[in-house]
Amino acid sequence: MTTLIENILARASGKKSAAPGDVVVAEVDGMVMHEISGYLTTRLYDEKIGRPIKNPERLHMVFDHIFSPPREHEAEMLKADRAWARKNAINLYDCGSGNIHNAVLQAGAIGPGMVLVGSDSHTPVYGAMGAFAAALGNDSHAGTVFPYSKAWFKVPSTIRINLHGELAPGTTPRDIALWLVAQIGEGGTVYKALEFGGPFIEGLSLFDRWLFPLINVDVGAKCSYIVPDQKVFDFAEKVGAMGAWRDLDIPKTTDADFEKTLDFDISNVGPQIACPPTVGNVKDARLVAGETIHYAELGGHGGGRIEDIRTAAKVFENASVNPQVRFNIVPSSRNAFADALKEGLVEKLHNAGALWFPPSTGSNQAVNMGALADGEAMISTHSRNFPGRNGSPLAKMYLASAHTVAASAKAGHIVDVREDA
Repeated sequence: MTTLIENILARASGKKSAAPGDVVVAEVDGMVMHEISGYLTTRLYDEKIGRPIKNPERLHMVFDHIFSPPREHEAEMLKADRAWARKNAINLYDCGSGNIHNAVLQAGAIGPGMVLVGSDSHTPVYGAMGAFAAALGNDSHAGTVFPYSKAWFKVPSTIRINLHGELAPGTTPRDIALWLVAQIGEGGTVYKALEFGGPFIEGLSLFDRWLFPLINVDVGAKCSYIVPDQKVFDFAEKVGAMGAWRDLDIPKTTDADFEKTLDFDISNVGPQIACPPTVGNVKDARLVAGETIHYAELGGHGGGRIEDIRTAAKVFENASVNPQVRFNIVPSSRNAFADALKEGLVEKLHNAGALWFPPSTGSNQAVNMGALADGEAMISTHSRNFPGRNGSPLAKMYLASAHTVAASAKAGHIVDVREDA
């Protein structure tokens, strides 16, 4: 037998099978880039390649970092990106469309069994849909994906990660995902494929499953995925997902098909905080509680979901944002914002003192918002917390679940939500 990733890469490269270590040239079903990498890649393509784009309908460019140009330089970049997108008839998601990955997912551009590439390091998150998704460099996109719809890969061996047990009070799937980074170790699975499974994963909704392939880059893996089930197929049907996923060959694997299997019981895991300076510096919330914060944010690749906004609304029932904190809410997509409007959550959180921003990637790299000064601290649902990523290298960035972020915004300091209940 073989793993799902081996089956996908074999099919995409026209082979009967593909084993770990094989090098394959695969047909690429979709490529996703944001406005910054898109600007660099398209300039490179025009200057060095110049061939016609083979399948422009497979290319997606999302304006999510620069969602409101702060300077003339960024405005000129978006102007050039728009012109290139129109000239080459690719899919363009302009300012306010949402976070890069959520926007294309909601648009039906991602389906189970697809081969997807992207410039963003979190491209493997599409593995939540049962796709093979990997981040590639701009040269590869310009040299092989644009003109040929092809990319070469060394087939990775697969590690199976089984999660079982029930969530403890105050703990969320995001806490488990953060905890896993510490358990596996930063760079602990270099160029491996990670298959997340087990009863815990199977019981999650699609957008809670989403949080696990999101950690792919932090542990050094090539790709991560969850074998698709009816929940995924129903979502794919709902959004009109592209690709021949209806006849996807899902193998029946055994332990022998994996390089190794890791089993984790999550029952005793409490709320977690990823502390500066890296995503792998994860601690139980009780060890960080009391740290002063100046900003709190729901946003980023793993945040700003409607689930997160609902959680925040519950936290601020009859409560207000601490006057020392700026609480930013950045919807992951226009869909999430529309749902929040329909449910009355926008007004409720506005009245509590929250600040709403356009659907985007929020303060990621502080292109438009969220720059921190020396000595300031932010807690957020983002996926990165490196020094200097959001302003001063002497500022502090903490990563946590939406529940912990919202509760901390209310308190004015990081809280252990078990104590806050």
